Amino acid sequence: MGSALSGLCSEVETNSVNLAPVHECQFPLHVMKVSDFLEMEGVPEAHAVLKQRSLLHEWRAGMFVIFVSHQWLSSSHPDPRGRQVAVLRDALRGMISGSVDVAVDFISRTHDKRSMSQRTRQEIAKGYLFFDWFAIPQITARTEGINEETTRSDAALAVRSIPAYVEVSNLFIALVPEQLHKETGLLCNYASWLCRGWCRAELWCHLLSNKPDTSVVVVYSPAEAEYMFAMDWQQNLISEGDFTVESDRSAVVKLGDMAVMSKIQHLSDHGPLSHFRFYLALRPRLLGRDRRDRTLEEFLRHFRFQSLQEAAEDESPMNGTMSAVMSGDVKMLQLLAANRADVNFKLHGLGELGYFDTQTVLMAAAKSRQEPEMLSALIQLKADVETRSRSNIVCAYLVRSPGHVKVLADAKADLEASWPLNGPAALASTETVEAMVKSRCDPNFDYETFGVRYGPLHSMTLFGRSNKHAVTTARLLLAHRADINAQAKPQGAFDQKCREAQQEVAAKGFEACPMQTRFEASAPGITPLSLAALMGHEGLVKVYLEFGAEMIPNGRGDLPEDLARRNGFTHLLPLLATFAT
Repeated sequence: MGSALSGLCSEVETNSVNLAPVHECQFPLHVMKVSDFLEMEGVPEAHAVLKQRSLLHEWRAGMFVIFVSHQWLSSSHPDPRGRQVAVLRDALRGMISGSVDVAVDFISRTHDKRSMSQRTRQEIAKGYLFFDWFAIPQITARTEGINEETTRSDAALAVRSIPAYVEVSNLFIALVPEQLHKETGLLCNYASWLCRGWCRAELWCHLLSNKPDTSVVVVYSPAEAEYMFAMDWQQNLISEGDFTVESDRSAVVKLGDMAVMSKIQHLSDHGPLSHFRFYLALRPRLLGRDRRDRTLEEFLRHFRFQSLQEAAEDESPMNGTMSAVMSGDVKMLQLLAANRADVNFKLHGLGELGYFDTQTVLMAAAKSRQEPEMLSALIQLKADVETRSRSNIVCAYLVRSPGHVKVLADAKADLEASWPLNGPAALASTETVEAMVKSRCDPNFDYETFGVRYGPLHSMTLFGRSNKHAVTTARLLLAHRADINAQAKPQGAFDQKCREAQQEVAAKGFEACPMQTRFEASAPGITPLSLAALMGHEGLVKVYLEFGAEMIPNGRGDLPEDLARRNGFTHLLPLLATFAT
């Protein structure tokens, strides 16, 4: 949500008793036809201007609404140069024509084959767009004859209506192309969007709504969009978000609380039971609240188990063991284990929530950022630290804190094998990566993971666009002599996929192929710098160049500049061209 709306919550009653229900709309939802938006050019015009031009329409049942969430690039205007909306227009055109393939994120790709359907593309073409600058009256967009106090009041009501706007929307787009903020000069991208409190609120209201489809499309460039990785939102709490006006935090947290409770109530009434237990277990952590231990009777009643025996022997996706682990209840875990609960239980049926089949309870504890004491308790109860999932990863690959690393080191986990460093390098904090390095993980080890021999720099660059620590982690790894010019080496079945992708790219052209095909065609011989160019990550491109990265072509002969241009990241071209000369 834009900075021009920050502080409006102070004009809204924030008492939880009086706060509007999630579905209540207190100001009409105004949307623009996608077809009209695609004909626009330049800097986007504000609500009052578009309303005068009859380009805004009040929502009615049956409309296909696309909710666009984004960061503002100025304190007074969302997009003072019109660059963000230009990316959105091109991306929407690509979705409609099919030239932009919207598939699942790279991490989930081996588990989920979903991509945007033709029906959805058709709905977008005839749909309507919600964009805050268009839809909500703006104080900063002064228009002659408009009463400022009325505008302020309407804007406050519209802010309170955000959950309702999200609820009736059919598609949610996170618009996150890399752009500089006009006043601060800071880089705005996917990682920074995930940090913004208002953006998190919009995201949570969508993901926790009770619509059949709560997927999120992340738009990185005119040529690249993908469905959001489920863990991205779970690890970015509303209570910890960044707010321009600090007083907004408490009101936005209440919105998150309502969204979580609405989700739990819906799952309580309609199921599935596994998802009900999942959100119930995570509720305190999601809302930034202290958790508490429960008595056996409270635990059984809370998670709907008939008896201790059922909770211990249940093999459903969220059985007693998983309910105890995800709620952080060490004492209950110990009681269940004493009654023959399986602490090496392998997950199933939770893939859409980010917990993939064949991963273990211990992996789930690390991945969900449980306290180190939970990992320690599982290991004391004989959870195997070296069990591998079908993707060939172990628990060390999923650690999320230095405390996790210490627990595994104390348990004599094979941290010196080094390849698990690829996981935390991509998704954990710099402090976690530092703890792994201190445990003798080699930042240059290129063990085969997911069919590719590559090191932590590659992993972080490929998977880390959501990680705000990526740049500092890169500096840490490079300071520990990570090979800045290491080239990836696809192996086995993945190598064959890369060869097939290269043939497809040669036949159709790079830009005409889906992102997955572009990556597979580019992977053989790709360096961290070239991968950063392909992924459009300016911060990493700058760091790699600073540390002396060379312009090494990949197996196809593509230079970093080529990959950036062909994937729509033209903002990198001046930087790469300068260093190439």
